Amino acid sequence: MLLLFSIFRFMNLVDLILYVGIFVFAGTGALKARTHHMDIFGAGVLAFATAYGGGTIRDLLIGIRPVNWMNDYVALILVLSAVLIVSLLKTNINRFERTLFFTDAIGLGMFTIGGIERSLSHGVNDGYAVIMGVMSATFGGLVADVISNTVPALLKRGELYATACAIGGIIFILLNHAGIAHNINMIICVVIVVGIRVLSKVKRVRLPEI
Repeated sequence: MLLLFSIFRFMNLVDLILYVGIFVFAGTGALKARTHHMDIFGAGVLAFATAYGGGTIRDLLIGIRPVNWMNDYVALILVLSAVLIVSLLKTNINRFERTLFFTDAIGLGMFTIGGIERSLSHGVNDGYAVIMGVMSATFGGLVADVISNTVPALLKRGELYATACAIGGIIFILLNHAGIAHNINMIICVVIVVGIRVLSKVKRVRLPEI
């Protein structure tokens, strides 16, 4: 644990956001495994898929080699820690479902900004960087849903999900060009994504059917 704290001290804000996102999404995947009554190995698989799936697809599309999680022991420790913590928690299934929603919302915000920043740093233009940010935030959950034989939340009609990521990402790009301090802008983006996701759940805001 002390080693992790010493490592985090020397990280920039983007790396810190990505690592927090990995831990949160790993916890989301493990909680999802609990709702499907999986064992600890199944929880590890869903945690890994949720935490790494979106970033892996993003890196493959951009052409980053190796992909984000290869040789990253800090990220691996965070995923395993999240699985262990969830496995030790004892509470009713309704509590897990509520926790799952809030951890997922936080992960969405973290991975949206992390994906955009990673894409911009590798020469992707603003518009496609936002798309890569949305994919980073949502495709891990999609992969985990497919593995657990569930209709992906990304494709269901319901509260704003990928749309929340897109709105936060677009605002981040606009504020970037407006000269807002970079670190403050990233925090604003995360708060916007989480806020829209939670508000859409509370107020039942949905996109129209076609």
